Amino acid sequence: MMPLLDVRDVQAGYGDMRVLHGLSLHIGPQESIGLFGPNGHGKTTLLKTISSLVRPTAGSITFDGTDITGRKPPAIVEAGLIHAPQGNTLFGNMRIAETLELAAFSKRASTGAQRRLDDVYALFPRLAERKTQLAKTLSGGERQMLSIGCALMCAPRLLMLDEPTLGLSPRLKEELGAAIGEISKSGVPLIVVEQDIEFLLSLTDRLYLVEHGVVVREIDRASAPDHEEVMRLYFGEGGTH
Repeated sequence: MMPLLDVRDVQAGYGDMRVLHGLSLHIGPQESIGLFGPNGHGKTTLLKTISSLVRPTAGSITFDGTDITGRKPPAIVEAGLIHAPQGNTLFGNMRIAETLELAAFSKRASTGAQRRLDDVYALFPRLAERKTQLAKTLSGGERQMLSIGCALMCAPRLLMLDEPTLGLSPRLKEELGAAIGEISKSGVPLIVVEQDIEFLLSLTDRLYLVEHGVVVREIDRASAPDHEEVMRLYFGEGGTH
């Protein structure tokens, strides 16, 4: 079966600093994958490269059989490859309802926008309760819900989430994890970047360990590491397995 997304031997970085050193991975049409590994080793850069926010210097990226390497970001969004980035990238002085409606800006996403808005409010009732509030008045967890809601308004065929629970309390992490699980069950394939391997395995089918800008290990649920092995993976021995 042809992969939905196929990343092959991609090299990318910032100016003279190369971050990705020939990274390869794939995701099937009905699959979700997780990315984990030490900070600063290329996970966020990979998502930015797939989104064309960072241009690759070598390698190829194919989405649903079409080479999208180096295409402009609006074309990536129009194709349905949607990226919810790490951190707060919202317009603070816009209301929740306005922010969500604006997110369906592409020609493709404008069709069925009201239905998706209803779905977002059902998935995140807090946003429905606060739809007239400014984004800057929301808590960290609520801003993350809004960020994911905006990504869903784009009608994703593949949704990439970069550390969606970063900095959240255990209760909010559990709540957001349940919502992400519902998104996956609805049929939207996911690429999720997180540091918590158990959390990733609860949401995805396979994991990739990214280290020094390459994939050094692939893990599925049947071969999930125990706690001691997780510690070895994170403290410098990941590439030896």
